[in-house]
Amino acid sequence: MARKKADNELNKLLTARNARMHKLQEIVKEAIDEQELILNNLAHPPQEVITRGQKLADKVAAFGGSWGFIIAFFLVLIAWIIYNALAVGKAAFDPYPFILMNLVLSCLAAVQAPVIMMSQNRQEEKDRKRSENDYLINLKAELELRSLHQKMDLLLQDEVRSISEVQQEHYKLLRTMDHKLGLLAAKHGGGGA
Repeated sequence: MARKKADNELNKLLTARNARMHKLQEIVKEAIDEQELILNNLAHPPQEVITRGQKLADKVAAFGGSWGFIIAFFLVLIAWIIYNALAVGKAAFDPYPFILMNLVLSCLAAVQAPVIMMSQNRQEEKDRKRSENDYLINLKAELELRSLHQKMDLLLQDEVRSISEVQQEHYKLLRTMDHKLGLLAAKHGGGGA
């Protein structure tokens, strides 16, 4: 009878321990699922909707800031100057002071500068959003870390309480066994005298 009671107590303790381990596994699984969601959002961000003007500004800025543009620009200027310097009479459409060339260069600079600024402003907005995302990710990571610390503290408290309960059960069993051994010793000691 005492053996059956001890087995029942042991089964209760093991069941409680298994329940706590299952609870811990569920917490870890939820944390992993949340992290996968964040990683998925980072790996596949929502597509940005840009207008035709913004696309054009990006292309102009990309070409205007490239070596291809610089080389082509200098080749056109050199060809312009050589043609107009060597052409005679009315064939030279922009003679020596190259007033038309200066006008074209001024217009090019006047149009190209705002277009490049539009592209830079969009890039700056992208960078700002990326910085905000980084901040939010860092904040979430900090909150998750705090949450995990709290969960671990709760689990440790639960484990300490569980160990204390197990010790109390063991102490009760030891007292019961000691009492029964005392009775047995008294019974055998008293019957032999």
